[in-house]
Amino acid sequence: MSRRLCFNARRFSTGLPGLLLVIACSCRAHTVTGQTLNQAGTNSAVPATAVADRPADETRAGANGPAIAPDEAIPHVDWKDAKQVVGKSAMVSGTIVAVGHAQRVHFLNFSQDRNVFKLVVFSDALENFPDSLENLYRQKTVLVRGVVTLYQGVPQIQLASPDNIKIVDVLPPYVTPRKQRSVPIGDEITVGTFNVRNLFDDFDDPYAQDETTRAKPRPELERLAQTIRSINADVLAMQEVESRGFLERFLDVFLPDMGYRHVVHFEGNDLRGIDVCVLSRAPVGKVTSYRHLEFPDASGHSRSFNRDLLDVEILPDQGTPFQLWVVHLKSNSDGREFAEPIRLAEAQQLRTLYERALAANPQIQIVLCGDFNDTIDSKTLKTIVGNDKLPLQSFLNELPDDQTITYNQPPYLSMIDFVFCSPSMATRYVPQSYRIRQNVLEQSGSDHNPVTARFKR
Repeated sequence: MSRRLCFNARRFSTGLPGLLLVIACSCRAHTVTGQTLNQAGTNSAVPATAVADRPADETRAGANGPAIAPDEAIPHVDWKDAKQVVGKSAMVSGTIVAVGHAQRVHFLNFSQDRNVFKLVVFSDALENFPDSLENLYRQKTVLVRGVVTLYQGVPQIQLASPDNIKIVDVLPPYVTPRKQRSVPIGDEITVGTFNVRNLFDDFDDPYAQDETTRAKPRPELERLAQTIRSINADVLAMQEVESRGFLERFLDVFLPDMGYRHVVHFEGNDLRGIDVCVLSRAPVGKVTSYRHLEFPDASGHSRSFNRDLLDVEILPDQGTPFQLWVVHLKSNSDGREFAEPIRLAEAQQLRTLYERALAANPQIQIVLCGDFNDTIDSKTLKTIVGNDKLPLQSFLNELPDDQTITYNQPPYLSMIDFVFCSPSMATRYVPQSYRIRQNVLEQSGSDHNPVTARFKR
């Protein structure tokens, strides 16, 4: 499937002859600064290619079509069970018994009871249908695909064209909705960070410079999922995720049993569209994105975080809440001479925010993690970690010398991904639990190795 397909209108095959469906992409939230929503290192002179974004000559679409088939893990339910799939893309089937009209809205009803699942067609979409809704669909058995939403507590799918609905003689088998099952968290909570290397789909986002980034191939997705299973983090920060929609498809297809019921993702500043996000088994509270925060660099130029600083409140059941700060600092893709001033500005602002948080609450519990694109002895990391005054705590000295690699591509093997924490959070750290899972791209699905640490819940 061509990477040039429009991001905003994606065609999907239902597996039934002649039926193509157009469904809208998930909206990406934009937030203002501070907005809250409910929902042992190597030499610091890392070569540019060691921490660069991926090569521009990697083409996007795979030769064998999309890595995740359009209908894979998409539920198919009877109309009476539509509430089971609210908020998800699904196939719903049944017989239309009546067609109703109310001013600008038209209804395809599966029952005489108006307070049950229905299909909704707005008047301005009628011209897309070749005949009246009555002639087309009344007393017909249909299969419809779209996102099931609620209106005044009643489930519905909005139809924009006949592409979304097909008259059928024989229905395909029902497919039970996949839900992230609840996975209990023990007395210790594992926090991880993982740059997953271009978790991109096959579709062109016209608002991002993603055309030259290939979609992640199926084998890499499978290996990536296996790596995530192996670290078994309760809370996982991720970098290089293109969209919430594709992340959720990845979870539904490959990791439906891992318990990641809470997905936090905001569109960041990266022009290629790589974002930071969080998966959590524990409930999530307040979320703050610092995408729009502006700050000066050493030369007085206005800067902002190259991707984002995402602050997510984690609320473990019967445990103590903490804040998870996720970063992905500027890489050396344009050369270290250009990148370092930007990264240092990000580091200084990050340090400023951390010191403000501790000044407001010396007992604040923060875990700071992500891809810092620099090594522990670099000026970037020294700025962030600080000195004897209000330092961030690290546990790198626990690692044996052969377990310190997070960027796994030779010849630039280096440690640039970290988990740090505030002094109060450090009192909850479980000694000897800091881990870097050593691997290579061909086995793990990423050119970074995940980092984990455990804390008392």
